[in-house]
Order: sequence, then structure tokens, then C-alpha cells
Amino acid sequence: MEKEKRALVLINAYLQSESQFSQAERMKEELEKLGVRTDILRNDGFYAVVSDGKIKTELVEKYDFCVYFDKDKYVSEALEKAGLKLFNNHEAIRVCDDKMQTYIALCGKNIPMPKTVSGLLCYHENATIRKQTVDKVESLVGYPVIVKECFGSQGKGVYMAKDRTELVALMKKLKCRPHLFQETVKTSVGKDVRVIVVGGKAIAAMLRQSDTDFRSNIELGGKGSAYSLPFQTQMLCEQIAEELALDYCGIDILFGVGGKPLVCEVNSNAFFAGIERVTGVNVAKAYASHICRQVYGV
Repeated sequence: MEKEKRALVLINAYLQSESQFSQAERMKEELEKLGVRTDILRNDGFYAVVSDGKIKTELVEKYDFCVYFDKDKYVSEALEKAGLKLFNNHEAIRVCDDKMQTYIALCGKNIPMPKTVSGLLCYHENATIRKQTVDKVESLVGYPVIVKECFGSQGKGVYMAKDRTELVALMKKLKCRPHLFQETVKTSVGKDVRVIVVGGKAIAAMLRQSDTDFRSNIELGGKGSAYSLPFQTQMLCEQIAEELALDYCGIDILFGVGGKPLVCEVNSNAFFAGIERVTGVNVAKAYASHICRQVYGV
């Protein structure tokens, strides 16, 4: 008798977004169409416990793999170390969750990115922002400055400073949080392309545009439409997925001067409902099929 195929979709313990839960439901639906019995669990069961110098978890015995729709790096590393296969893998999730870490990881790979400088780490609220620090950011990046918290998604924690007053205010606000400063790609303000890569292949692309915000995120009011991906951009996105060992990702591409593609961000847990809707591509099916090929060879 053939062993039952079992999968886990793990989501955040404090999940509030309907889109996040819908994403998990879509993965469950497509996996079960492929004959894989799938459970969705919130990550509040404390499934990985360090005890007697070992990581103990019941999940390894119950499931063949886990679709990890959380960003908790401690749980992902613990589960992987205990022997549970994750999609995406822990290291890919860790690197992509931190925007500055992503840029650093992609350096030296001939991948075009906007000029970026890491914000200084500060460990006490009463610290003073020095004039020399502000001067240096201005000289390196110029106005307007994009200021990003290193951790965040859906456009949250991304700001634009149009002058010194706004820049200093943001530096004070974010000084005790990991953040970065980035040049504004003026040819791409309010506009970018979201590309979904599954199993090393770019399978769908969506042009995102906003008439009211410098950020193009759909969650912030941007509009999405199907986009025919130029070959150069397709190859770039597939290279990024390979470099970061991502089975699945969403890559945001900016329009540089002359249309040159620039990598803005890489999201290891990118939402796919919007891009499925505007392109007609079944992203969940493609991801589920890729996972089953990797795990079961079919």
C-alpha cells in the first residue's frame, strides 16, 4: 500500500491579513489536487523545542514537507535542522526577509541595483543624529531619498525624504531599527514590475502603477495589469532566484534610465492572488507542482 502523502502549510501565529490566509488555502487546494493531504497550522503550537541539546518536533514524522508562509527565522532554522524539508529553505527566507541582507547577498553577481547604503545601527533612544551623518547620506544618495526599514512588506516601512528636514526626522524615527537609504529611481516612481519565479522559471509578471503614491504596491492602492516580460528582465529574475536558492519568490523590478531593469526587492513569501487575477496564471498550481516534483519526483 502506497504511503499517504502529507504536507504542512505553516502560517504566522498572529495572522490577521485575509490575503495571507487565502494564500495558504490556495496552496492546500492545489496540493490536494495532486494527491497530497495538507494541513494549515498557525505557528503558535511551539512545534520546535530545544531540549537535552536536541531539537524536538512532531512535524518530521507527520509531514513530508512544509510550505513555510511565515518569516520567523528561528522556527524555520529549527525545523530544518530537525529534518523537515521547507519551501523555501531557511537561508533563502532569512536573506530575503532583510532588505539590506538581500542587496549584500546579490553583490558581485552582475545584478543591477539602486545605490544603497545601510543605516547605522543604534542601541539607545537618546542617541543624537550627527550633522556629519546626515551630510554623508545626502552626498551618497541625493534627494529625494528612499528610506526603508529592513524588515517589512506590502510597502510598509518604506518612506521618501524630499529634503533635509524630512530625512533627519526619518533618521530619528528609525535609528533603533535596522534600515537603509537608497537613491530614488526617478524613472520608476510609482511604477514597477512584480515577477513571480517558480522552480527557476519566471512564470508571471504584473505591472504595478500608482497615481497617488511613490510606492506601487497593490495593498496601498496601486493598480496591476498583465505585463509581457522582456527577455533581459526574465533572465535577470531567474538568475536572482538561482543565486538565492529560492524555489518560489516575487521579485520587484524598477525601470531604470532607458528601461534598464533594476532590482528593488526580493520576497520569498510574495502574495500571488493579485497576479493570478490579472494574468490568469495559476501560480499556486505551479508552486505545488514544483514542490511535488522535488519531493516525490512526479
